[in-house]
Amino acid sequence: MTMMKTLLILLIASIAAGWVALYIVRRIQNSKMLRRIAAEGFETATDILYPKKRRMFRKHKVGPVLPH
Repeated sequence: MTMMKTLLILLIASIAAGWVALYIVRRIQNSKMLRRIAAEGFETATDILYPKKRRMFRKHKVGPVLPH
């Protein structure tokens, strides 16, 4: 029974470590992408730099934006 508990703890720890590593990698990639978009300095940078990605951000609007 002790061996099973040890294996279960190791399995949970490895899953948690993998999730944390994946989270960190995605966060780094996202920050690089956002820095690149901000460096371009124009509104349609997401369309030009990343044409294959669908709807990068929910609040991103294409075309003229009228103030409310």
